[in-house]
Formats: sequence, C-alpha cells, structure tokens
Amino acid sequence: LQNVRIDPSSISFNMWKDIPVPFYMSVYFFEVLNPKEVLQGAKPALNQRGPYVYREFRYKTNITFNDNDTVSFLEYRQLFFRPDLSNGSEDEYIVVPNILMMGAAVMMEDLPAFVKFLLSGALSGLRQEAFMNRTVREIMWGYEDPLIDTINALVPGLIPFKGKFGLFVGLNNTNSGLFTVHTGMKDISRVHMVDSWNGLKKVNYWRSNECNMINGTAGEMWPPFMSPTSLEFYSPDACRSMKLVYEQSGKFEGVPTYRFVAPKTLFANGTDYPPNEGFCPCLQSGIQNVSSCRLNAPMFISHPHFYNADPVLVNAVEGLKPNKEQHALFLDVHPMTGIPMNCSIKLQLNLYIKRVSGIIQTGKIKPVVLPLLWFAESGSIEGSVLKQFYTNLVLIPSLLEYLQYVFLGLSVPLIISAAVI
Repeated sequence: LQNVRIDPSSISFNMWKDIPVPFYMSVYFFEVLNPKEVLQGAKPALNQRGPYVYREFRYKTNITFNDNDTVSFLEYRQLFFRPDLSNGSEDEYIVVPNILMMGAAVMMEDLPAFVKFLLSGALSGLRQEAFMNRTVREIMWGYEDPLIDTINALVPGLIPFKGKFGLFVGLNNTNSGLFTVHTGMKDISRVHMVDSWNGLKKVNYWRSNECNMINGTAGEMWPPFMSPTSLEFYSPDACRSMKLVYEQSGKFEGVPTYRFVAPKTLFANGTDYPPNEGFCPCLQSGIQNVSSCRLNAPMFISHPHFYNADPVLVNAVEGLKPNKEQHALFLDVHPMTGIPMNCSIKLQLNLYIKRVSGIIQTGKIKPVVLPLLWFAESGSIEGSVLKQFYTNLVLIPSLLEYLQYVFLGLSVPLIISAAVI
C-alpha cells in the first residue's frame, strides 16, 4: 500500500512523475477521393492514409503537495515524428475538407443572409474552396490562413483565436490542464482519484449535472485492489469523464491483468442510453457532439471507422470498415496495484458538413458526419520496469506461496513427533 501512494518515498512515485512507458501516437487520415462529386451531392469516398507515428513523452511539472491529502500538477506532452515507424511522411499532401471554412459555414447558418453573402464573397476573394489539398504537417500542426482574420472581422468572437490553424496545434509541448488528485496517504482507496481539474469540481460543457461530473482518475493509474467491474477517468481531450467496463482477465508478459473496454453506450445518444441525454443535441448513436467544448465548431468524436455506431453513419460514406481488433480501445491493468500494463486509447475526429444556403462554396453537399482522422495512443510496460514488475508481483509471491506449502509439509512430521512424545 505504501508503494502505490503518491509519495516521493514510494516505489511508484518516479513512474507516476515521469512515465517510463514508451508511448506512441499513430494518426490515420481519411483522404476524400471525390471532392468535386461531393460538391454536387454525391456520397464521399474515403481512403485511409497512414499511420503517421509520433513518439510521445510525458512528464509532470509544478508538482505541489497540498494539506488535504492531494497533489496538484501539470502534465506535458512532447511529440516527435518517427518516419521509420510511419507509412508516409509529414510532407505528403492529402485532400480533406476545408475544416475552417466548412465549420464556419455551418456555424453561420442561422445568421442574417447579408452576413453569409459577405462571407461567400470573402471566400471567393481568398480563393477558398470546400476541400483543400495540404500536407500532413499543415493539417496537424497548423498553417497560416487569412480566413481567420476575415471571419473575426465579419463575426467577432465566432472563432476566438488567431495565428495558425491546425487540428493538433495545441497538443505538442502543452499541458492538459491543472489536475489535483488524491495521494492516498490517508485513504488508499482514493489514490489517483481526481479532486479537481483547472480548479473545477465539474465542467459546464454539458446539459446535465451527471454528464458534467469529473469522475475517476487522470487516466494514468487507479486505486489498488481493483474489482472486475469498471474504471473511470476524466479526459480533457473528450471534455468528459469516460467509464470503461471489465471484459476479461488475462496476462501481459506473465503479469495478471484485467482488460477494460468501452461499452457500446459510451457514445450512444440519449434515445439509446438516457443518461447520455445531457451530451446532446445528438444525431445518430455512436458519435458525440463536442461543439460545446470546441469553440462551437460542428465537431464530433467517435470510435474509429464508426465502430459500435449506428450503421447509418458507416453507410453515409464509402471506405469505412469497422472492426473490433483494429478500432476498439482497451486498458490492461494490474488489479493489485491499479497500474496499466498495456493500453491503446483510440478516438476519431469528425466534421459535420452540409450545404449552407447563401454560401456558394458549399455547393450541393448533403448533410454528413465526415471522418477526418483517427488516432491511437498506445503504450506498454517493458524492459527493466517490466522485469521489476514481474519479479515483485509474480515471481516473489509465487515463491512465497511455494515455500508456504514446503514449510507446511515440513511442519506436519514435527507436529506428529511432538504429539507422540
């Protein structure tokens, strides 16, 4: 128990502070093969590109122990491209929706006609089209776009940011917010459980108190002596707490584990799963509207390839092949310590696109939730850390159990002899 607390003297402290597990983020893009036809109302045809693999380093700073059995910290992520592990380079071009333009068009749909007329004219002047051909590096890490200043001038506050626009522009060399978690010094059953995030006990993105609650841990470790039921963690990327359910017991490199997976209800809509009604307004089941925490942009998250989603979503585009082996997320956790041994967390980012009256650049595009990319953050304990785990948690306990029976066997003749005497 002492060694799983968040305490500088515990064995697990350095593992918690500077995670020794080699993490990798693999990114897969969906290239649109028929952009001209989509503008005329055709079904989008997609082709998966990648993976583009990044080595991910995580470390904590500003570690502050508080008086109430909690510790506060910032965790930073650094990503480095690994061309040797990737199927392609960051300089490759990919045809994808003009995310900024199409997102702004949907966001402006209910504004006065003259505002949309001005935007349409500005888009023509800037030679902006519904689809763009940019490099992987630009789409991920940002590119300069005069459209940002134009939109800010037409509708101040619609997209309250300046500079480069990119899907991962705020991910590299940044932190995931100020977490305050329980240390377990007084109550080991609370260790790693989140007390607050950015000073908040709950968020205000969603429409119900239950959906706004910050539950579970920060997603790195869990309290020891886990039961085969469920585990929870708060994900700043998804702007919500996520509950995984027990699937099966197993072993990772000889170490006993519980495997936890996403239930089918994770991204279900309120009709299929009433507790999720607070995450709505919803479309089909299997996707979650995250516009409320993404500057009101029409963005949705889901499992890759719309795995576990309404078949309508899969059939609305061509090129998706959802399957459990490739697209389901999982966590393999050592139940005695609550430490993950092997994991792969997968999410897909989608953009809702449609024809917007008054903005000619949207053509005759039919309403569709269009997959942009999906990514998997994966890691497993290996090397000296795995060896230490196996020795302390498998080998030594097995040896002690064996010796217990040996000593028991030796003690029986002694007991009999003593009784006879």
